[in-house]
Amino acid sequence: MLDRIPFLIGLRYVRAKRRNHFISFISLTSMLGLMLGVAVLILVLSVMNGFDHELRSRVLGMVPHTRIEAQDGMANWKPLAERLSQREHVIGAAPYVDQQGMFSVGGRNEGALVYGIKPDYERRVSIIGNHMQQGDLDSLAPGEWNIVLGQLLARNLGVGVGDRVTLLVPEASITPGGVFPRLKRFNVSGIFKVGADIDANLAYASMEDMQTLARMGDAIGGLRLELDDLFLAKDETQAILNELGYGYRGMDWTFTHGNLFQAIQMEKRMIGLLLMVIVAVAAFNIVSTLVMVVTDKHADIAILRTIGATPKSIMGIFIVQGMSIGVIGIAIGVALGIVLALSVSDIIAWFEAVSGIQFLDPNVYFISYLPSRLNWSDVGTIVAAAFGLSFLSTLYPAWRAARVQPAEVLRYE
Repeated sequence: MLDRIPFLIGLRYVRAKRRNHFISFISLTSMLGLMLGVAVLILVLSVMNGFDHELRSRVLGMVPHTRIEAQDGMANWKPLAERLSQREHVIGAAPYVDQQGMFSVGGRNEGALVYGIKPDYERRVSIIGNHMQQGDLDSLAPGEWNIVLGQLLARNLGVGVGDRVTLLVPEASITPGGVFPRLKRFNVSGIFKVGADIDANLAYASMEDMQTLARMGDAIGGLRLELDDLFLAKDETQAILNELGYGYRGMDWTFTHGNLFQAIQMEKRMIGLLLMVIVAVAAFNIVSTLVMVVTDKHADIAILRTIGATPKSIMGIFIVQGMSIGVIGIAIGVALGIVLALSVSDIIAWFEAVSGIQFLDPNVYFISYLPSRLNWSDVGTIVAAAFGLSFLSTLYPAWRAARVQPAEVLRYE
């Protein structure tokens, strides 16, 4: 029975009506602060996870997870592509010819990277086929000199499907009239949009046409590989190079876009730490609540001590009371945060439809809606941190309660 005393009395103190309403107000404030802090932290981290996931799926769905190139060119590429496709973590392999160039039309000039591709192979390693706004990727047939442009690139050039653009590549052609940059006119046969900066600086053409333009013969620039886990890209690239031996080089997505996602992760950590301050402030309000309760309950503590309660039991009473406040606030906050994280996209979309205000203008931002992705590991971390802070907040008041001397208190009762 004595072992249950701290638990029972602590819960009774939480439920009891107080003569001092200010103590009740501080307890309610602490509980609400924990609830709001936990809910906001879950919501904000879920939204950041949503943006992170959207960028990964869009950007890394377009750029190679890893690229394998041969120093002397890669002419007989099909056997190697089939061989690499058999690897455990490789989903698909596709050939490419890449060429930096400048598009020119009507006095407008825009630089871009042009990929020469085979549409059937490209669909195995890229999401481009799912993001065609106009036209079709199959229009990139050899000899047709068709090209597919990103939506922002096409808009900057002022062209649409059916228009013609001139591509200038940084290689010179020597003619009887002198040295001229190499150029070729293409027909715009399609426009894609993935909602990232790739829309402004990427274009696709037929691989055979780009081989002709670059005078590469049957050689290709390299093989692009799609992996089932993009975080294995660095290790998988090195393993492939070790297997292929001398004469090959490789590059994975961490060299080209790694800084972007590191910045997102760093921003997520910093915002998480800053918002955790809200939880910490609410948790440490429990200190002031319990200190006032201890002062208010001096007589009760003295009586408990005289009938045999130990200092450890007295500490347990106020730890239970403080943790009860924390548990209630955290539980409500977690429930509210999860509901908001799962529905915030729909709530914002509804508000935009009702008010006519668009928070993320598609003409300014690549992602025109508010994505949210609930990560249960984040929820677990938040709950553990909030519990830890709440527990620490109970220790000092409970220690003070355990030091109350019955004789000093009862002398004046």
